[in-house]
Amino acid sequence: MTNPTLQNCIDLCNACAAACNYCASACLKEKDVNMQAKCINLDLQCSALCYATAQLLTLDSEFADDLCKVCADVCNACAAECEKHAAMGMEHCELCAEACRNCAKACEEMVQLEVQ
Repeated sequence: MTNPTLQNCIDLCNACAAACNYCASACLKEKDVNMQAKCINLDLQCSALCYATAQLLTLDSEFADDLCKVCADVCNACAAECEKHAAMGMEHCELCAEACRNCAKACEEMVQLEVQ
């Protein structure tokens, strides 16, 4: 990879997917799992999408730009949900929200590169 913006996005997508998987697993261990249902669902969706985005970016796919737009949207939604739980002291949600925001920003930067 010669493009540092591309490599950064791939790395942050993979890091976000891992953080989302960890968050979902940790949420399942909370006392009130039902309260965590939306968070777990978004974590799993975000993780799957981040892995797919990283894969298409690695393949230099013509569809990577479109997927980056969707990935940023899902990452932002996941971050917003996790931030609610982070405010209640759930560290795994705080870490996940941060990873999601970083990934969303990187995906948005990739989309901007394509526009230019």
